[in-house]
Amino acid sequence: MKDEKAILYVQTSDQPERQYSPLVLAQTAKAMDLNPRLYYLGKGLKILIPGAAEKVKLGTFPSVMEMIENTQKMGIEIYVCEASKQMLGWEKVELIPGVKIVGAATLNDLALESGTTMWF
Repeated sequence: MKDEKAILYVQTSDQPERQYSPLVLAQTAKAMDLNPRLYYLGKGLKILIPGAAEKVKLGTFPSVMEMIENTQKMGIEIYVCEASKQMLGWEKVELIPGVKIVGAATLNDLALESGTTMWF
């Protein structure tokens, strides 16, 4: 069933300057009483290796790790593509705490259930 208040933000990039937008937008959506969710895919997973997000801090923004932690504290789910882990050769790599590793079909399900999907 479609949830018109749900917004799915899909992060596909490992570029530092592209990390903030989906996190800021998800937090803003939550403050607007919407139902945001984040899904990390492909190279986007690189920021989720412990220690990586702490190293990314641009301008006056907090570090990406602080942004991720705030996102999680707000109750926003962060999903990670299992197939992307395999593609990167990371079958045994641990990611930051609190992310949900899911199958590729979950992205399709989340997109179909969401009112809109945004890709980064």
